[in-house]
Amino acid sequence: MSKEIRDLYEERLGRYQATIALEKTDRMPVATGSNYFAEVYSGNTNQETIYDSEKWLKAEEIFIRDFPEVDVLRNNRIWAPLYDAVGCKTYKLPGRDLPSKTQFQFVEEEYMKADEYDILINDPVEFMMDRFLPRVLGDMAEPGSTRCRMAFLKGGMAQMMMAQVMRNRSIYLQEKLGMPQPMTGAFVAPFDVLADAMRGLRGILLDIYRQPDKVLEACDVIVHEIAHFALSTADPLKRYPIFVPTHKACFLSPKQFETFYWPSFKKTLEILINAGYTVRAYLEGDWGHHWHHFLELPKGKLILDIDNQGDIFKAYETLGKHQCLAGGIPDSMFILGTPQEMKERVKLLCETVGKEGGFIINGGCNIPYDTKPENYRAMIDAIIEYGTYDSSYKCKPKVAEPGSVEVEALNKQRMVTPWEKKLEELGNIMGEEDLIRRPWEMLESMGYNWMWQWVM
Repeated sequence: MSKEIRDLYEERLGRYQATIALEKTDRMPVATGSNYFAEVYSGNTNQETIYDSEKWLKAEEIFIRDFPEVDVLRNNRIWAPLYDAVGCKTYKLPGRDLPSKTQFQFVEEEYMKADEYDILINDPVEFMMDRFLPRVLGDMAEPGSTRCRMAFLKGGMAQMMMAQVMRNRSIYLQEKLGMPQPMTGAFVAPFDVLADAMRGLRGILLDIYRQPDKVLEACDVIVHEIAHFALSTADPLKRYPIFVPTHKACFLSPKQFETFYWPSFKKTLEILINAGYTVRAYLEGDWGHHWHHFLELPKGKLILDIDNQGDIFKAYETLGKHQCLAGGIPDSMFILGTPQEMKERVKLLCETVGKEGGFIINGGCNIPYDTKPENYRAMIDAIIEYGTYDSSYKCKPKVAEPGSVEVEALNKQRMVTPWEKKLEELGNIMGEEDLIRRPWEMLESMGYNWMWQWVM
């Protein structure tokens, strides 16, 4: 990496990190979490982006060179061959199930039965292997079959290939283009694990009336499973926030939210924060009744994306001095508005919500596919004009202690075959035990966490 690119990378990352921490910056960052517009700006179809990693990276390079003021970039999050390798049913993909220029879609079904809570609670491995995965992954529909065993092999190899795609992409963007990531690693709230991929919205809304204690008990179990998954996928250098989309909170009353959603979500957030990370949360839908709960968490540890249905000004009144906020531009303005309308909206946001920093101008959790290039350019130009605080100030990245941190509230990572059992099978170890144990436990953890990615 040249000095020029390194300085650019550090300036961008430092600006982003300082904004999340509610600290001084030279200007407001251009730091969208999900920039779907960047996927199609180069002319790629949606199918090409998710299937061809070289075309995906080329699209990002074109976008960065045309919009160099952007501070962090994330667009696509899917490498489709992984989903094909196991016959994943929870997504319809462009070019496969949908027209090639269509966005991927999540398919919500009842993949967990109402009477299976005790299995999930008492033995998550049995539930995931014998119930959930055979229903969600079509190639594993017949456990024990040759096709099922092959799917596990392909799924593991595809996971490693996807990890390499993501790693190579991140290194290229950093070292060749000076571009950081807005987040690395992901999870969903424990209640959403149940309500998205397991029971579905209809099922979970019935369960909170018919068997509320089971829902709460399952959420408490999922806290530790999903926290380990998040930490296994996070940036080991702790430069970037961990991502969490929130899906079902907007369907809950304040009382339901406080009972079923928030306690386990808060526990998960606290575990990740205590492990040394920040978190970027997409507050999808209208979270207006729930915003105040984020005051219960440490200051400057979250970036909260306010969706189109939320009121960015009211969110600022509640949270603006405590957590970083993002949003403020309706998706319709990117698609149907004019550059002048965009400029006026950005000016208003900079003079109100963003006047003291700790704010990132964005759409409703994303920049839409159908954004007009001239409107996106107008947004950036207006941010530079109205969102500059002190152009002489130089932003530098934060230095975090790399490596894992033991968090008292987090249960030990589950393993299908713990080292103690493997050691008993091996008998007398002739050499240094730790040299055998460490890779064994690493691979056990990787395999275990692989199961949980399918709830995303």
